[in-house]
Amino acid sequence: MNNSNKIAARGFNLFYGSFQALKQINLPVPAREVTALIGPSGCGKTTFLRSINRMNDVIPSVRTTGSIILDDQDLYLRGVDVVDLRRRVGMVFQRPNPFAMSIAENVAYGPKIHGEHNPHRLAEAVEMSLEAAGLWDEVKDRLDQPGLGLSGGQQQRLCIARCLAVEPEVILMDEPCSALDPIATARIEDLILDLKKKYTIIIVTHNLQQAARISDIMAFFLLGRLVEFNATEDMMTNPRNKETEDYLTGRFG
Repeated sequence: MNNSNKIAARGFNLFYGSFQALKQINLPVPAREVTALIGPSGCGKTTFLRSINRMNDVIPSVRTTGSIILDDQDLYLRGVDVVDLRRRVGMVFQRPNPFAMSIAENVAYGPKIHGEHNPHRLAEAVEMSLEAAGLWDEVKDRLDQPGLGLSGGQQQRLCIARCLAVEPEVILMDEPCSALDPIATARIEDLILDLKKKYTIIIVTHNLQQAARISDIMAFFLLGRLVEFNATEDMMTNPRNKETEDYLTGRFG
């Protein structure tokens, strides 16, 4: 397990109105490793994931206490630049969501928003990001065609390229393979293993086999609590908590 943590949740609580969705979450996230958030539906995994880049802020009734630290910065302090935070902490969603524009424009969108308008540098960013997402060879001859014309797996890799184009430090993935077929899923999994050389990755997945294949760390959530986290191999073979064991052996969830 990597000793240097990129992110750390400390006593983090989140409320939707009077309902407490996350309860005293303390979770270190190692740099340049894959951390998988597992647990049954409605247990708080995605809520926690969206807390890291403050996407829950858009919900009027949300209230938080405690902190989430990125490097040495408390992300919930007053004055944090949320736009810059979402550049540093990118997100890939459950269903591919390319914009209704060309493949190249999809990838260049982020750099343009952040002030890059030099055509040469934009073209460079498009190529590098598509290359990093394992898509360049498949689309380099049709960059001006609509992103929505790609297959589902290609669309998801396009969304990953779009995320990479703004040079994030952390990539959040909310069940990125749940809408994909097994072949497209395998390509995304290979890509995740490659991307962790450079990025810290946190993935929510319902697929325990997938979590076992690609993650270094597993964190098991249940009813808004973080029940257990450990190195993936240790948790899969020797869970410390009975609730974790019951979930991993299919007794519930």
